[in-house]
Amino acid sequence: MQSKATTVEQYLAGLPADRRAALQAVRDVFLKSLDKDYREGIQYGMIGYYVPHSVFPDGYHCDPSIALPFAGLASQKNHMSLSLMCVYFDADAKAKFCAAWAKAGKKLDMGAACIRFKKLEDVALDVLANTIASMPARKYVELYKTLRDANSKRPVKGPPKKKAPTKKPAKGKKKTGGR
Repeated sequence: MQSKATTVEQYLAGLPADRRAALQAVRDVFLKSLDKDYREGIQYGMIGYYVPHSVFPDGYHCDPSIALPFAGLASQKNHMSLSLMCVYFDADAKAKFCAAWAKAGKKLDMGAACIRFKKLEDVALDVLANTIASMPARKYVELYKTLRDANSKRPVKGPPKKKAPTKKPAKGKKKTGGR
């Protein structure tokens, strides 16, 4: 569920105390681990970490007016979540991330880039810190551009071709056999 908050402070203030404390602890890891070129703010109705236009003027290809998203932190209806685009974009990074998380002894509830958790104790904070620190903004931008450019060179499939309509005989007339 998206928040209507316009600042990170408003977002956190609108949460129940237990969720606020958990998200603040994860946020602290982000703030300590992020490269200086990333920024924090509200993106997509959640706390977002992104590459600002001053570093990457192109912005996000789906909407260039939006700064390039790197990560997100949110309180959802049934869980909290953190999203890491760097593990979504890079299969090797995702494999390392998953292996390190397992080695930390934590159960990983993960989609493509979204890690879901119910309490702070479910999060491998050291693994998160190492993953974030391993992806400086300029390296992330290069990874993003490589993937974006590779995808733009794929042939674009058009809409499915429609079959020519079959001609139905006029009402009351029977189809004749060949002549």
